[in-house]
Amino acid sequence: MSATETVKIGFLGSSAPSSPHHASFKKFIPDDIDFTFMQESGTNTSLYDAKGKVNALIGQSNELIAERGWNGLIISGAPKEALNPGMWEQVTGALNIPVALALRSSVAALKAYSAKRILLMTPVDDQLKKMYYDYLAGFGIESFYPPQTLRAHTDAQKLTSSDVEAMTRKALSENPDVDAIYFQGALLDPMPILEKLETELQLPIVASNPAMLWLILSKLGLGYNITGYGKLLALWPSVPEGPF
Repeated sequence: MSATETVKIGFLGSSAPSSPHHASFKKFIPDDIDFTFMQESGTNTSLYDAKGKVNALIGQSNELIAERGWNGLIISGAPKEALNPGMWEQVTGALNIPVALALRSSVAALKAYSAKRILLMTPVDDQLKKMYYDYLAGFGIESFYPPQTLRAHTDAQKLTSSDVEAMTRKALSENPDVDAIYFQGALLDPMPILEKLETELQLPIVASNPAMLWLILSKLGLGYNITGYGKLLALWPSVPEGPF
């Protein structure tokens, strides 16, 4: 790529490009990045529908890369990684551009903070939380999470920022001995309060969307100073060593 060439990033997820929960992500995308939200093919009625669909996802990704000339690709959705062990190896081996996945990117960000014990905040059910726990443990990160309180993960969209803050503070009071807080899942949106919580709680906070953006742009040799959305985007640490 030349210094003047516009960097094109694709985002492939289960929601439509017009989905309201993408609005928070759009706010911290650098102005000089050509960023496109796309929806995965197929109908998903459950988070568990992602199991066994990696090959189809790779096929769609390759078609879009060829069609749109993307330089990097974000594939969102932590359940995909949890339900399909080895997905990162499959995807990175099959695509010819850098890729960032939700869980893998968040692990890289947590490693950048040297976090070994974390509070996991996510709206998914306890079965998926346990899968996230196991995934993180594979990288030497121990996680603690509050029990399921939402009827369904989509109910997280009904929560206000004050609700999210109160839930986080309560969970932290019950699990105080942690190095960082990790928000997984855009429906439980911490972005409006992330910087406030980092300052007041004196803990680094990783959220999957900024972590994916940080990782994919870092893989392309880019760095930014994006303020207002937490330390990861503002300080832009180097990506730690590892298969990220």
